[in-house]
Amino acid sequence: MTSGSPHTGNGRACMARDATAELDPPQRGGFGRVLVTGCAGFIGSHLCERLVDDGRSVIGVDCFTDYYARDTKEANLERLRSEPRFALQELDLSEDDLDPCLEDVDTVYHLAAQPGVRGSFDEGFEHYVRCNILATQRLLEAVARASSPPLFVYASSSSVYGDASDFPTGESRARAPRSPYGLTKVATEELTEVYRRGSGLRTVGLRYFTVYGPRQRPDMAFARFIAAALADRPVEVLGDGSQIRDFTFVGDAVAGTLAAARSGRSGSVYNIGGGSQVVLLDAIDLIRTLLDRPVSVKFRSRGRGDVRRTCSDPRLAARELHFLPTTTLHDGLRAQIEWALTRSNGMAAVARS
Repeated sequence: MTSGSPHTGNGRACMARDATAELDPPQRGGFGRVLVTGCAGFIGSHLCERLVDDGRSVIGVDCFTDYYARDTKEANLERLRSEPRFALQELDLSEDDLDPCLEDVDTVYHLAAQPGVRGSFDEGFEHYVRCNILATQRLLEAVARASSPPLFVYASSSSVYGDASDFPTGESRARAPRSPYGLTKVATEELTEVYRRGSGLRTVGLRYFTVYGPRQRPDMAFARFIAAALADRPVEVLGDGSQIRDFTFVGDAVAGTLAAARSGRSGSVYNIGGGSQVVLLDAIDLIRTLLDRPVSVKFRSRGRGDVRRTCSDPRLAARELHFLPTTTLHDGLRAQIEWALTRSNGMAAVARS
């Protein structure tokens, strides 16, 4: 096992806190409806809940692709379906008429995308082009046609950096993706900039760094690790486990997204990271501690397109968005494990806080 102090949840510090982050952020106006694409997904469903809690009326759009089970996405919407301020529209951004859902909308949060690095190679790339590039272009066209074009806040990814040469990695670093998925996120950024320049749209981009927490997609590492541990199966690690990630709790990702809508500079793209570098095997050790049970590890070949290390430079987001993450890996993983336990037919509560 690699060295470190996983029980603190802090890992290797990769944040330089900015004193300006403590200031009250300037407020951007807007009291109309908001549109969230990918509303049934992991981050999207959390964002919708937060917007509703903040008193906003939300139109949620999702096409329920088969990347993972529809039942899982329906479960993500369980609370939202009872909210009078939330309305679901099942639409495919790549082919359906999008103009009606933009009426009286002041902000679009575009989170819909085909996720996953490894599936974007070979024949799978066509689907990524449709869901990530064509869908974004058609949505931008609809936003540009609106009588009062809304603010366009969209999700990119740390995958655009590839194997970065500098850590922490700032937004000005060259983009050099190692997967077709990462390339589609670069294309999303470039398409959005084209419409900002050509149509005068107000746009803000977000490069999320490895988001985790309750309702995490079942194909993602922590979800797989926790499910395997609860079923007394070996945790399968792609590679040797020494890869380093900047893990971001979903509540922090949502806070950064809302901060971008309030305070983001049009045309800018911001890193939204968790604030620490954590070795993957140290994270597994923390899962073992929180579950208070043995967890064995089975190593498999390194995933195609995976990078060795990610770490966000948070200074631009701190300075301009007044955003800094607040959730340690310890607390965030505890929340994800407790959620997983409730989904496992009321198994015993987490032994350690």
